[in-house]
Amino acid sequence: MILEDKISALEGAESTLVMTSGMCANTVMLLALVPKGGHIVTTTDCYKETRKFMETFLPKLGITVTVIDSADTTGLEAAVNKHEISMFFTESPTNPFLRCVDIELVSEICHKRGTLVCIDSTCATPLNQKALVLGADLVLQSATKYFGGHNDVLAGCISGSTKLVSEIRKLHRVLGGTLNSNAAYLLIRGMKTMHLRVQQQNSTALRMAQILETHPKVSRVYYPGLPSHPDHHIAKRQMTGFGGVVSFEVAGDLGTTIKFIDSLKIPYIATSFGGCESLVDQPAISSYWDLPQEERLKHGIKDNLVRFSFGVEDFDDVKADILNALEVILPPSEKFSTMV
Repeated sequence: MILEDKISALEGAESTLVMTSGMCANTVMLLALVPKGGHIVTTTDCYKETRKFMETFLPKLGITVTVIDSADTTGLEAAVNKHEISMFFTESPTNPFLRCVDIELVSEICHKRGTLVCIDSTCATPLNQKALVLGADLVLQSATKYFGGHNDVLAGCISGSTKLVSEIRKLHRVLGGTLNSNAAYLLIRGMKTMHLRVQQQNSTALRMAQILETHPKVSRVYYPGLPSHPDHHIAKRQMTGFGGVVSFEVAGDLGTTIKFIDSLKIPYIATSFGGCESLVDQPAISSYWDLPQEERLKHGIKDNLVRFSFGVEDFDDVKADILNALEVILPPSEKFSTMV
């Protein structure tokens, strides 16, 4: 397929398989490559549905999971030495806290024991990070995001060696999830402008993260492009850009954060990211709405957490919109200068 060849060229892969969604690519890949009774290692911060699949479905096949912190390479080394690990699977950067794993180092650790490494690089794109070049065996993308780029198509893809992708393709034929031709066309269309969009999104996200970090109504910013981010040293080494998603915590409670989001004019309230339009969501009442607060906090999801996906709008317009919305929740004595 032309689309698969184009993605392989971007990723530096021998082969690529496209499917109907990122989760389809994720689940088919795990089912195809992790045997019954196998063991996988993953990280604490990851897409909620990925975690749910690992914790609730894979155990039915006798597959066990070890969960470590993204930075815990010592824990990874201990796990691969103690168990016969089939795969180390993580996102880099992760969603929503944008943690980064040292792909070169974890690949070296895993390959000594014959463990496969799969990196979900959706938040980075192959334009910002070449996971396969850094040593990973497979790289997964939710092509719904930056590849499509227009919030009008669902797709996922998995890239790597012909041998591994062929194994996944065999099971994919059985399970279904074949991408339709119109979706493939929309992805090829989106890829034509992906470099322009990602360049703008990288720039806007970094500049806004720097501004938000100094704002009195923002208590914390999560963005790998900031020196304050715990994995900045890793991101700086293995990424050429830091992506268009910034997560931050408003200095306030659930209601204050809702007020901030409702005061925004430019972004749509939605849980996706990577498109031309800016999107914003509050994980506590969107993707994590079905968990009680105590469970959300175990995953670091506070009531005041905001995930902002920057689009391709003019930077000054987006900046003014965010600062104006923060002004709404600021008491008069703490008004922030819009001249930042």
